[in-house]
Amino acid sequence: MMKKYSANYSLFKRKSLNVKPLSERHHDLDLNVISELSVETNHKIVKTFRNIAQQIIIAKKKNASIILMMGGHVIRSGVQRFIIDLMERGYISCIAMNGSGIIHDFEFALVGATTESVARYIKKGQFGLWKETGKINDYINEGYKNGLGMGEALGKVILEGDFPYKDVSLLCTGYRLKIPVTVHVGIGYDIIHEHPNCNGAATGATSYQDFLYFAKIVQNLENGVVMNFGSAIMAPEVFLKALSMARNVAHQKGKSINRFATLVCDLYELPDKFNKEPDKNNVSYYFRPWKTMLVRTVAEGGKSFYIKGKHAQTLPALWQAINEQEKS
Repeated sequence: MMKKYSANYSLFKRKSLNVKPLSERHHDLDLNVISELSVETNHKIVKTFRNIAQQIIIAKKKNASIILMMGGHVIRSGVQRFIIDLMERGYISCIAMNGSGIIHDFEFALVGATTESVARYIKKGQFGLWKETGKINDYINEGYKNGLGMGEALGKVILEGDFPYKDVSLLCTGYRLKIPVTVHVGIGYDIIHEHPNCNGAATGATSYQDFLYFAKIVQNLENGVVMNFGSAIMAPEVFLKALSMARNVAHQKGKSINRFATLVCDLYELPDKFNKEPDKNNVSYYFRPWKTMLVRTVAEGGKSFYIKGKHAQTLPALWQAINEQEKS
């Protein structure tokens, strides 16, 4: 019988933490940041979105997957109503976000505000340690017991619970419309991982279930669209693995997943010709959305688009371009 060894490392005692209510936190953002659908048109940006908008409309007609991947700053930029409108009209079949996304979405739905100053609260070790936000862990743990993914567990809670501002919640909307909102976390990345009620097993299992939901949706990507707004690591890495899994199964059946479009919207400066990945000696090589989403994954017959701009400009412009193409 093999003898078990242990290094006897010491663990941080989370019960000693001082967790304060959100009412004592100064919020950097409130509902005023969330834009209405009637925004001033930026015709220059809208024009650049016309081709991708056409691809999205074609994907919808062919019942192919239309995937929106995002970083947490998308929610902080206040474009929720544009995304929700596209979800309700069938132009998004899956949203994939990182762990910060669920925190901002949850806080907006609960108190109509989100975001704290890291510089302010890290000085006394109060950053992230807020009671109401920590309850996200309770809902994840309960979802784990009930066999739910992380996104659907939180979406269900927000839809059915006392959340005054659930109308701007992507998690709630996804659960209401039966559109998967998948959450892809890294342990220790998010403030809720600081809290005593964080269960690593539940966090890992529910997020992994979301990854499998996501991979299933990627299986229907032929003639579809994948969009990445502001995720430099999560989106390209998660998409790469899910696409490999989907192509593996398709290949065994004599099928392919090659003809689809990818869109990356970020603030990075890319050259006009980005259909070839940069040299490894170029610092741009390490901007993963370029080599992964704009080059490698579409190399066998797909199309790729890159648009530089802030989320508060690009997502409304995409929404308007879809509206225009829909009418033409």
